[in-house]
Parts: sequence; structure tokens; C-alpha cells
Amino acid sequence: MCDYSLHHVMSTPAKVGDVLKSTSFIGSSTRGFCAAGEPNVAVCVLPGTELAFASEIECDRAIGFLPHRRLGATVARFRQVDLDKPYAHHDAIELPNGQIVLLTNLSEGQMATVLQLPADEHAQRTAPAEVEPARTQNEPIPLFGI
Repeated sequence: MCDYSLHHVMSTPAKVGDVLKSTSFIGSSTRGFCAAGEPNVAVCVLPGTELAFASEIECDRAIGFLPHRRLGATVARFRQVDLDKPYAHHDAIELPNGQIVLLTNLSEGQMATVLQLPADEHAQRTAPAEVEPARTQNEPIPLFGI
């Protein structure tokens, strides 16, 4: 998903293997992910997507001149929070220790690779359009839709 303030930005869905970069978008009050080579296209990540960061995940400090805060993890799972608050930031990552960090608080320029999409979304993308019902062992196989 893309946070509410990114709805005016061109976007594309995340795919396994995509290399993402944390960034600010022109005309937006939030940060998000873009494709490494396309800084003006937001990459929308589904809740449950697993990400591997190229280095330790960092957040900006409230006071700009202090160094970034290192979070002690290089992997995270994308989440959405505070969905009952329409004008709050929803996009976040959950670290292995359970800590939730808003995407808008991540330091800019961090690289992350999409490791895995949520199981149900992956199944929807790879499932055949029609699923044949199971047949018993002795049931004949219909030919040509007869």
C-alpha cells in the first residue's frame, strides 16, 4: 500500500526481488519507497511483505543535527498502523524484536530488497485462473469440455 499522502504520486506494486530506496517525494509530507532507478515512482508495498535492508536500518532523530538512530536490524516486515485515523501516516515496518517504525521516520537513501510478498497475495498472483475440482482415482477425465 502507499500512504495517504502518496496518492498523487505515480506508483507501482512491489515484486519479489525489487530493490527499493527510502525517499521523500516532491509535494508530499511523507517518505516511502521508490525503485532504485526511478526516484519519482512510489513502490507500494503490501502489508506482510518481508524486506532485507542493505545495512542496519536507521531513523532520523527529532533534532536534525544529531546522527541517525540505528535500530539494530537489517530485516523487517511491512505493516500498516492507525488505519482508523485517516490523516495519520499508516505505512510502517516491524522489526524482529516487535518494534514498529513509521516509514516516514526512516532515514533517506536506505536500500532494501523485497524478499517475500504476503502468502495470500503470492498465492493470488500465482494461482491459475480456474481451478479444476478434484477427481476420484477411477473417475474418467473429460475430453474437450464434454
